[in-house]
Amino acid sequence: MRRVIASAIAAVSLAGCSSVSWDMFKSTPPPVQVQLESSPPGADAVTSLGPGCKTPCSVTIPAPDAPFTVSYALNKHQPASVPVNVIKNPGDFSTPATVTTDPNPVFAQLAPAAPPKPVKKPHRPKPKKPKPTAAAPAASPFPDPNAAPPPPTAAPQR
Repeated sequence: MRRVIASAIAAVSLAGCSSVSWDMFKSTPPPVQVQLESSPPGADAVTSLGPGCKTPCSVTIPAPDAPFTVSYALNKHQPASVPVNVIKNPGDFSTPATVTTDPNPVFAQLAPAAPPKPVKKPHRPKPKKPKPTAAAPAASPFPDPNAAPPPPTAAPQR
């Protein structure tokens, strides 16, 4: 009977003690393997946590505490960024803690970059040609209808 009472007292005193932490019994989640893919392949993919690679590839990241992003960049294509959610399962005494990401694989469709707009040259007015001075009008092959008729010419004699 004394053993039962001593065990009960020890259990009550331990339960009331705030310095006891059950975290020491939890296992730390293992690093997470994330597959990175893009279309077209060959893009530089970098996680907001640091690791990166050239697609298609995979990176190992420490178990993240919060969502993160993966940024993709490829020459002659528009950059893209994909948010990644973190799903934690703390585990218990019989199962280990796990961390997964959604989506996995992380995929980005990279759109071609728009061709650069042609650079417009500034408008420069054409130099104006000097106006001709009030000189005699140019001779026309046609007779002037307002002019007086020419004087009659003498007919050649024989």
